[in-house]
Amino acid sequence: QVQLVESGGGLVQAGGSLRLSCAVSGRTLIYYRMGWFRQAPGKEREFVAAINWSDDSTYYVDSVKGRFTISRDNAKNTVDLQMNSLKPEDTAVYHCAGSRFSTSTYAREISKYDYWGQGTQVTVYS
Repeated sequence: QVQLVESGGGLVQAGGSLRLSCAVSGRTLIYYRMGWFRQAPGKEREFVAAINWSDDSTYYVDSVKGRFTISRDNAKNTVDLQMNSLKPEDTAVYHCAGSRFSTSTYAREISKYDYWGQGTQVTVYS
């Protein structure tokens, strides 16, 4: 059994920052990569960022490059998403998920992730 629990969401003014955290418990060794995804009202869930557990490889969607930073703490089994210069269009429910696929081509593929967390709401107002 694997559990993913997100925290750190909230209400922030445009230009502000938030730090999301995903705590991973259970059979964590089955995962090669952890990702953050988001889903805005009326829209499909989209990839935001991902990081491998075993090396420093990171992946980002173009719209957050230079503003968001994903990091991991292997000892604590946590994956964080530091979000700076937030925009109203970043408003969404943010979910973390784990992937057992090592191929880098799959890093942004939502279908290659399973064991999703319940999500945390991020609301950015202008």
